Amino acid sequence: MRKLLFLTMIALFSVGSVFAQKSALKEAKRALGRDELKEARTMIQQASAHEETAGDPETWKIMGDVGNKAFDLERTNAMLGKESNNNAMYDGLLESYMPYLKADSLGQLPDNKGRVRNKFRKDIVGILRANHPFYINGGVHFNDQKNYKKATDFFQIYWDIPSLPMFEDQKDAFVLDSTYQTIKYYAIITAIQGEDHERALAMLKRASKEPFIENSAYKESDIYELMGSEYINLGDSAKFLEILYEGAERFPSSKYFIPNLVNVFIRQGETDKAIEYLEQALQNDPSNACDLNSVKGALLAEQGDFVEAEKEYNKALAQDPNCERALEAIAVNYILQAQNLKEKTAMLTDRQQQFENDKITVEYYLKSLPSLEKFTELLKERNAPEHDIESALLKLRNVYYNLSAMGVDKSAELEMVEKQLNL
Repeated sequence: MRKLLFLTMIALFSVGSVFAQKSALKEAKRALGRDELKEARTMIQQASAHEETAGDPETWKIMGDVGNKAFDLERTNAMLGKESNNNAMYDGLLESYMPYLKADSLGQLPDNKGRVRNKFRKDIVGILRANHPFYINGGVHFNDQKNYKKATDFFQIYWDIPSLPMFEDQKDAFVLDSTYQTIKYYAIITAIQGEDHERALAMLKRASKEPFIENSAYKESDIYELMGSEYINLGDSAKFLEILYEGAERFPSSKYFIPNLVNVFIRQGETDKAIEYLEQALQNDPSNACDLNSVKGALLAEQGDFVEAEKEYNKALAQDPNCERALEAIAVNYILQAQNLKEKTAMLTDRQQQFENDKITVEYYLKSLPSLEKFTELLKERNAPEHDIESALLKLRNVYYNLSAMGVDKSAELEMVEKQLNL
């Protein structure tokens, strides 16, 4: 008898518990109908946390409706010129999204007879379609507040909604135009601003696999450039190198991939590879001769090929006579040859050969001066950093001093430079 009574009490308790949770659902709906959102939230949270109602799609549909009602009430106030709370409005919009997805997912589960009767999908589809553009507004709102995590959430939801399973049979439900493409970029950028690099990288990978729509905000190559930057932020040098190779192949005119590849090769001491990619970059972008030819010249000079290096510097200067990089490099090219020859001459005992070498050394120093002097003046004209100007002046001092020591009077110039250097 006691056992029977105990089992009966358990059964009564279970039925009572289910009844209580179903009652909580009804109370949440009633509170929602009265716009009493605080009470509605309390009741629906209670139902969502209980095993008897947590698997009921209606629970999550009502939870989504609570957030959507908060959004609608504040938006209506704003439209009517009444006082409204933008944080509450967009928080409500965000609050509605995940519960609606869960309600739809649970509604798609088959019943005991294998039938799917999702009585909430039509309503949810209509709400999400109507709310879709407002996720842009929410993203902009929280971005302005520098709440980059929330801004990313809004922009990513705007990106996600058109590809939800519930819209599979509604291919024309959304216009996937340049605005849609731009919002993908905003989602990525706000994640980067929020230093959520893993999330940013995941979105970049996704964007790279989706069709690219031309827009005014960014180019397709920017996706891969940002991917490279994120791999650097995450310390993944192998993946960074992979994306450089892929980007160089897909976007040969980009000024990001090949120059960065060249830098990698230079750091690794692979000069031949670096020169190979520089030549490719010059073919793709001849207008960038100032930088590219100058770098190629420097690599050749490192190998001791000063003649070919000079040719590269002159190519850069032919396109841009004020190319500072080439002006400094060609001057240094002559100075290095002068110094190398001076060192060899010091080891000689043949006076005639010493005399001939000294003549050539003086010629090298003299050749360096026009470029070096022009380079120094350009730095001064644009108010370059003091250490850059000082470095150029020290090179000039070196040339003036050596020329004066070798019979070419540059004492006045030397005195002027030393005065500028406070020596």
